[in-house]
Amino acid sequence: MSIKEILHQTRNIAIIGCSSNQNRTSFQIARYLKNSGFTIIPVNPNEESVLGEKSYPAMKNLPEDIVIDMVVIFRNKKFTEEMVGQIAEWSVHTGQRPVIWTQLNVSTPGARHLADKNELQYIENRCVMVEHRQLVDLNLP
Repeated sequence: MSIKEILHQTRNIAIIGCSSNQNRTSFQIARYLKNSGFTIIPVNPNEESVLGEKSYPAMKNLPEDIVIDMVVIFRNKKFTEEMVGQIAEWSVHTGQRPVIWTQLNVSTPGARHLADKNELQYIENRCVMVEHRQLVDLNLP
């Protein structure tokens, strides 16, 4: 799927590393996504809620009735492969196949390999907010 198709089909976005600190990029992008009509699901063991949404400590803690279309990773890249592994395990358990989206300078070759091995679409080194804004600004259907 193209980025355009992904963003048009996405409704629910789990955000790993989502912070309630308004100075953090993860907070600013989560706010943008929520204000743009996406449902955000914060995943951060250090947060109870972000932007009024309940935060979960890890992907494995998400309620099984929540459908996740995309998982955005906001972690230091030394943790990205581990996060992709957790997403892959969650995917096997739930049968869901979310797109994995790594923000700028978050991807690693090992993380990409793990996503490919588990047949999960993997977007790397792109900002989900910038990509969405471009579609909105260009008024692309």
